Amino acid sequence: MGDLGFSVERGAVARVVIDRVPKRNALTRAMWEALPGLLAELAADPEVKVLLVTGAGPTFSAGADIGELVSGADPADPMAELRAHNLRAQAALREFPKPTVAVIRGHCIGGGLEIAVNCDFRFAASGSTYGVTPARIGVVYPPAAIKVLLDLVGPATSKYLLFSGELLTAEEAYAKGLVDRVFAEDALDAGAAEFAAMLISRSQLTIRSAKETVNALLAGKDADSPAFRRYRETIADGELVEGIAAFQEKRAPKFPWRG
Repeated sequence: MGDLGFSVERGAVARVVIDRVPKRNALTRAMWEALPGLLAELAADPEVKVLLVTGAGPTFSAGADIGELVSGADPADPMAELRAHNLRAQAALREFPKPTVAVIRGHCIGGGLEIAVNCDFRFAASGSTYGVTPARIGVVYPPAAIKVLLDLVGPATSKYLLFSGELLTAEEAYAKGLVDRVFAEDALDAGAAEFAAMLISRSQLTIRSAKETVNALLAGKDADSPAFRRYRETIADGELVEGIAAFQEKRAPKFPWRG
C-alpha cells in the first residue's frame, strides 16, 4: 500500500502510517479510496487487537491535497467523487471493530483531523497543532463530518474550529476534549504502546461490545439488542467466568474470546 500513501505494520498492535512525507502527508483522493479496503483487511485479521494510526516524519497530516479539491469531472460538483471517498473512509475508520488510537505529531489539519477524530482516542505530542480550515478556502463541510466533531467536542468548539480556521495547540486541544493525552515528543510512542498493551490485556469481547454500543447510541440506533447478544456471548464463551476466576485468584486473566 506504500505507493498509495500508506505503510502498514501488522501484529497485535497494528499500525497504519500516512506516508507522503514530501507533501506533509497530505491525503489524496486515491488514499481516501484505498483506506476502507485496508481497514477491512486489518479488521479481518484475528491477530490485530489494537490499531495505531500515525504519520510518517514530523507531521500527522497537513490535510487534503489541495490540488485535487476541484479536479472532478463534473464542473457543477467537482468535489463529488473526492467527497464520497472521504466520507466512506471516515465511516470505515469510525466503524473499525477494534480500538483505534491516533498518534499525532506536528500538524493535524483538515483531512488529517478527520482521520484523528474518527479514531477512538487521540494521543498527542506537545507541540502538535489542530485545525479545520474550510473557511479559509471556501469549502462547505458535509454534515456527516461535522457531526463527528460535534459529538466529540460540542457545538462551541466545533463552531470555533469551523468558522475561524484557527489552529489549536496540543494543550488547548486537550482542554477542549479534542485530544485525550498529551506527551513530551520523545515519550509519545512509548505512551501509545503502553496504552495499547493495556487494552490487549482486557476482555476483547467487552471492548468490542462497548464500542458497538457507543457507535449505535451516537448514530441513534438500537443498542440494547446487540449488547444483550454480546452479554449472552460472554456467558457462552466463558469470558465472564474466566474474568471472575482471575480476579478471585489474583492472577492475570486469560480471556478465551477471539471474535
